[in-house]
Amino acid sequence: MKRFFKPVLNHPVISIVLVVLLTCAAVIPVRENFRMETDLNEYMPADHPAFVYSKEAEERFGIRDGILIAIEHPDSVFNPGSLGKITAIGNALRDIPELAGVRIQSLYTGDNIVGSDEGLEVMPFYTDPPADEAEAFRIGELVRENPMVNGRLISADGTSALIVAELPATGFSQDLYRQVTNIAASFEGPEKVYVAGRPIVEGTLAELGPKDMLLMGPLVLVVIALVLMLVLKSFIKMFTTVFIVAASVIWSFSLMTLAGIPVYSVSIMIPVMLVAIGVAYAIHVYNSIHHFAREQPDLDRREIVGTAIASVGTPSLFAALTTIAGFISLLTSSVYPVKYFGLFTAFGVASSWLLTMILVPAVSMLTGIAAGQNKRVKDATRTNATSFAASFTRFVQRHARLISVSTAVVVVLSLFGISRVWINASFLSNFEKDSPIVKTDAFVNSRFGGTSTINIILDSESDDAFKNPDLLRLTADMQDSLAAHPSVGDSFSLTTYLEQLHYAMNGDNPAFRTMPDSPELVAQYILLYEMSGDPENLWKVTDTDFRSLNVTVQIKGDDSKTISAVLEIAKNYSGRFEDLGVQMHFAGSGYKSLVFSELILTGQLQSLGVSVLIVLVLVTCMFRNMLLGMLASIPVLLSMAVNFGIMGLLGIPLTISTALISSIAVGIGIDYAIHLINHYTHALKDSGDESHAAWYAMAITGKAVFLNAMIVISGFLVLLFSAFPPNRQVGALVSLNMLVAFGATVTCMFILLRKLYAGKSHVQEEHEPVL
Repeated sequence: MKRFFKPVLNHPVISIVLVVLLTCAAVIPVRENFRMETDLNEYMPADHPAFVYSKEAEERFGIRDGILIAIEHPDSVFNPGSLGKITAIGNALRDIPELAGVRIQSLYTGDNIVGSDEGLEVMPFYTDPPADEAEAFRIGELVRENPMVNGRLISADGTSALIVAELPATGFSQDLYRQVTNIAASFEGPEKVYVAGRPIVEGTLAELGPKDMLLMGPLVLVVIALVLMLVLKSFIKMFTTVFIVAASVIWSFSLMTLAGIPVYSVSIMIPVMLVAIGVAYAIHVYNSIHHFAREQPDLDRREIVGTAIASVGTPSLFAALTTIAGFISLLTSSVYPVKYFGLFTAFGVASSWLLTMILVPAVSMLTGIAAGQNKRVKDATRTNATSFAASFTRFVQRHARLISVSTAVVVVLSLFGISRVWINASFLSNFEKDSPIVKTDAFVNSRFGGTSTINIILDSESDDAFKNPDLLRLTADMQDSLAAHPSVGDSFSLTTYLEQLHYAMNGDNPAFRTMPDSPELVAQYILLYEMSGDPENLWKVTDTDFRSLNVTVQIKGDDSKTISAVLEIAKNYSGRFEDLGVQMHFAGSGYKSLVFSELILTGQLQSLGVSVLIVLVLVTCMFRNMLLGMLASIPVLLSMAVNFGIMGLLGIPLTISTALISSIAVGIGIDYAIHLINHYTHALKDSGDESHAAWYAMAITGKAVFLNAMIVISGFLVLLFSAFPPNRQVGALVSLNMLVAFGATVTCMFILLRKLYAGKSHVQEEHEPVL
């Protein structure tokens, strides 16, 4: 290892200058190409069968998420002012270039289907805002008689109205988000105006995400800097370490932007991860330099630094590799944010290790080594460390049975908690329950059909299949069953049009608000609507050959449990549809969210398996002993069990963010076991005394791994200040993982390690760590 970094020792100034220049250059692409991606469609693998079909169905029926603007009046929206605002807001939205030509639905644009002497009339509810209260009241009467509008575009109590603008084909931009919210704000008073819908949720996330990153990055640097000052007691060492981790963040994001990869919501945590993890490498190198400065004071500065690098290089490399393995395992996920998070955080960890091995020796060559100070630290702490290590080692040995039983109880409780873990891909879960976006979403859900949608696509191979009354009645029956679910606010399909047409053509007799009895009558009604209304409305719910049907279901929530329950109701009808030659499929953002959540679970299981396997192989290779490799994995497995157990017991769902935790913890938590086993096996080989080796390993390693754990934990706890609840959950859970991994290392694993070598006078040569 020493020869690889010989140029650094020979040319420290050049090494430092090159790193600084490269880091400055890396800032440029970040400044120019940084962008936040919140579009759920961009989170998913484009070649997944569910997404391929959903995209095709969305193009066939023009299925798009909607921007929802709701107006609430204290008494009723059926007044000249409120009805005028409905018109004005719709016109203002049309004036936005990005929304030019998109479909905008409101009471102003809605169809009032009524029977007439000539047969059928499809008229607007009003063409100009009413001039007086009487005319506004008349419009209200028309709305209450029309279920295609009442409860959909106007709330059942008449106090709220909804304007829905389809998302443009170009997608949703932050500029469009700001224009829409500004329009809504300009129409406040006396009415309250709300903006909701998935595009608005995504826009809010994109607005808050960079701000959160700007808070988290500097905050974690400040926290780590304070901790480093306490540990290293040197401003130069602290500054060097902070620069190393900051540079690793810049390098990581620079590579990300150069590769054209956007910043996802989970990417916000990358700076915190790299800072919390990266400081450990610098501390190990500094400790090694100080150790050799104390033990071999006759060596010159170059020899001390070179010897320290040779000593610590390989163990720190293995520690970095195990951490990288945890992140690289996330590449097995098909969820893009998770995959890219793993890739670029792994690159950041590698950068942090490399920068440490360059800058710490280079700076030490220039600034010197405070051997005297470190000798005093050594003398002051040696007695305390020895005394505590001896006491703690005896405590663990005497209470081995109690520790084992306690661990078993924790495992059982964790397994119970694991059985209660659930998956969630809700975008709203990214926000506080009392945040404006969540409150707005709740308001719209309480007054209208729902802000989330799934699309049930019914496909037949026969032309005019959906002019068959039997199929239409089965579809209507399915819609009735869906409506019985408390989270389903509404559903809309061809049957909705036909029920209103049948009702209007039979003198507004409620008995005829059913499906027509014959295919011929269905065809006649459809022809009448095409002649009297806008046929483009029909092609939103069926195709021109009537071989397919699109049933839009509005849901009052976007969590995976709710969407899954609603889909199960629809799936119960799939067999009956198949008997009539019809296949059932699903599409839309709500369905894609559910598939997305399933991919999160699959990816979590795959990444966990891969990370544990890679780490096991690495540690086995390091110690050349599979038993030691398996032994080192015990603390990590325990921390994983506790992590998922806590999640299940506290009702914390598995999300994009929390799915990262265990794979990360595998790579980081294994470091503690590596250091303890390393010192134990070396001491046992040197002394031949197992008791002495146990005491020595605990004295040398115990404090070091404790400080390491505390530094990592302090870094991750910064996430508790994030604006996003999932990030706070990650901070708390990773900190818990580190604490459990540390505790399990110095207790459970330590007990088993001593049992493994009980009665042996030395360690066999093939068990010696590769250092």
